[in-house]
Amino acid sequence: MSRQTLAQFGLTSKSIDSIRNPDWLAVNRDIEWLNQSSHQILNISDDHYPALLKEISAPPPVLFTNGDDSVLSLPKIAIVGSRNPSSSGAKTAYQFSATLSTCGLCITSGLALGIDAAAHRGAIEGGGKTIAVTGTGLDRVYPAKHHDLAKDISENGLLLSEFSLGSSPKAGHFPQRNRIISGLSMGVLVVEAAIKSGSLITAKLALEQGREVFAIPGSIHNPLARGCNYLIKEGAKLVETAEDVLEELLQLSSIDSQSSCRSLDDVELDQKQKKILNFVAYSPTSIDTLVRETDESPETIASILLFLELQGYVEMVAGGSYSRLM
Repeated sequence: MSRQTLAQFGLTSKSIDSIRNPDWLAVNRDIEWLNQSSHQILNISDDHYPALLKEISAPPPVLFTNGDDSVLSLPKIAIVGSRNPSSSGAKTAYQFSATLSTCGLCITSGLALGIDAAAHRGAIEGGGKTIAVTGTGLDRVYPAKHHDLAKDISENGLLLSEFSLGSSPKAGHFPQRNRIISGLSMGVLVVEAAIKSGSLITAKLALEQGREVFAIPGSIHNPLARGCNYLIKEGAKLVETAEDVLEELLQLSSIDSQSSCRSLDDVELDQKQKKILNFVAYSPTSIDTLVRETDESPETIASILLFLELQGYVEMVAGGSYSRLM
């Protein structure tokens, strides 16, 4: 095609130059990458291109993927949040992801530090599937410390990007990535987010795309809860359990019934463990207080608290006290 014909399609001069004079080294690099096992390039007209993503404004015309692209056909829920969450926030993301993935939902997130990583790991260790949408080309991993996690995701789901190979983690890439995270999904669950954060951008994009938005509330004194509390005030669904998410999404897709879902932490507590847990407040509770309230020995209480912590019921806080999580 001539420059004039290409210009009639609304292409910029720079795009026309690239089409008429391709970077053949880059083309060969893409072909070499594509020839590797589990690597694919999807265009918007391919059968595997996710239907929900086609519905958004300006869907990406090309997707680079690494892994099992059949997961693109699964019903998906996005889980996003702070890059620097509290330990209870990270555990919450992990537990929700593990539980929701057993119900047939594929967990979508952004491979970032914090909540994203916890969500991906929860899905994998829960035996489910997960998709990581990246802000770089798929020949790179960002952040670099997630190299092993990215490998696990490619083996238990899919790495996906609209950015060509060699693309670095530029600031402007991440809002673009966020529109894909929400665009792939039936809904977005926000777990700990500040008022000014990428997670709230994702939630806003989800609303614009007609997706469900869910948020886990937190203390008014916790700056990481203010974003979630704000979303709830603006109409997001307040979420306390995985069932709160499922009752909305069950109406939109043929995911498994709630009764078939299981939690990684469905562990039966004995009477003594329940007794100790009932005396742990949602604010810091010292072992001395528990000894005084339960008449159990410090050794017994310490042992039970360790078990409850491993199961996600409590967490240790500053000064050796414990706070209840659920």
